[in-house]
Amino acid sequence: MIKSAQYIISNPDVTSCPQSSLPEYAFIGRSNVGKSSLINMLCHNPKLAKTSQKPGKTLLINHFLINNEWHLVDLPGYGYAQAGQKQREALKRMIERYCLLRDQLVCLFVLIDCRHEPQKIDLEFINWLGENGVPFAIVFTKGDKLGKVRLKENVEAYKTRLLEEWEELPPVFVTSSETGLGGEELTNYIEQINRDLEITRSRDHE
Repeated sequence: MIKSAQYIISNPDVTSCPQSSLPEYAFIGRSNVGKSSLINMLCHNPKLAKTSQKPGKTLLINHFLINNEWHLVDLPGYGYAQAGQKQREALKRMIERYCLLRDQLVCLFVLIDCRHEPQKIDLEFINWLGENGVPFAIVFTKGDKLGKVRLKENVEAYKTRLLEEWEELPPVFVTSSETGLGGEELTNYIEQINRDLEITRSRDHE
């Protein structure tokens, strides 16, 4: 459970990120996927991450300290259509450098709007993560916007599409920032990884 969440710093590049040994869990997705709202729901703080009606608000790597134990990282959205080519390339480079160079990154949560069919830009990014060995999980957002049957159908359709290229799927979560759906499962997953990391560290010190 997330008991405390504190904004730490925003940076334009991975080399400026905090010099910390704490594990990091980063959140990313296409613009307007509901990333800030999901982060605020998980942290029980509606004002923690800045939400906006205008997509593309997050343009930096934002670090938040959670429970004084780990960092939640809010990454810029990819594929923001209204950004110029130069800015899109800069954001792409920022995201890729963070994913590939940040040793503290334990898991990247890729957010997908459950209402849509699999989008080329999401599939390409997911495949890029796989090719580069970046650990990630898929988080469907806006689960309250569909009925239970349609929601299940859309999620299964997405899994089926991924299995055309993947032998095994990463963890999949279904969430809603409006109802709190999936919030507990997501934080439990993070806490389980943190416990496993602690056990590994203890063994290494023996």
